[in-house]
Amino acid sequence: MKYPLLLFFALLFHCSQSQYLIVTNEWLLGQVDYAKDVRFKTIPKKYASKENLKLYNTALDSLIKMIGQAKKEGIELKVISAVRSFGDQRRIWNTKYDERKAKFKNDVDIAKDILQYSSMPGTSRHHWGTDIDLNSLSPEYFTKGKGKKEYEWLCLNAERFGFYQPYTADKNRTGYQSEPWHWSFYPISQQLLQVYNQNINYSNLVGFKGSSAAITLEVIKNYVNGIAIAP
Repeated sequence: MKYPLLLFFALLFHCSQSQYLIVTNEWLLGQVDYAKDVRFKTIPKKYASKENLKLYNTALDSLIKMIGQAKKEGIELKVISAVRSFGDQRRIWNTKYDERKAKFKNDVDIAKDILQYSSMPGTSRHHWGTDIDLNSLSPEYFTKGKGKKEYEWLCLNAERFGFYQPYTADKNRTGYQSEPWHWSFYPISQQLLQVYNQNINYSNLVGFKGSSAAITLEVIKNYVNGIAIAP
């Protein structure tokens, strides 16, 4: 795969799987062709709520093991969202922006409201193929009954499979509201975050409605890095 010279930046990491991880700006920003890129695999339908959801290969391998173990213990886990391209995130963002235009006075206030639960294009961990949403996007779902049991199981067991919850209810972190459905494959995502901080800046966060608010709200500092302490 060839990348434009001006956008290309790569770093090699040695992974536990004895492979080298090549990280590019295109990957970090969700500007790769996930359908053709062999690093990303389709999640088998039995593990997902819809077809053609994709995940980075080693993250998918661990996810399948985690879902299998959960099932043995009476817990059903289904992936409802995985990889999202820059274009996917832009459609989500622009739709929410248009829905809020009449309610808020300026781009900063609109963006701040969207950013409770949705990322600006170019800042979403879903671009990386390391992060998944499980079972429900409703915070209330995980506070009682079946959802509460699923969340408690994940809190006790997900780390064994390399997954952790980046957006917790910890008041010491910044950014998004708590997302009990969102789990990140730490062995890869922590490396991608490191390169993101080294090489992505606000000049990369353009091409969507209200993008100028990214600088005012310091989204890289407060949202991309507004995560819970990793295991």
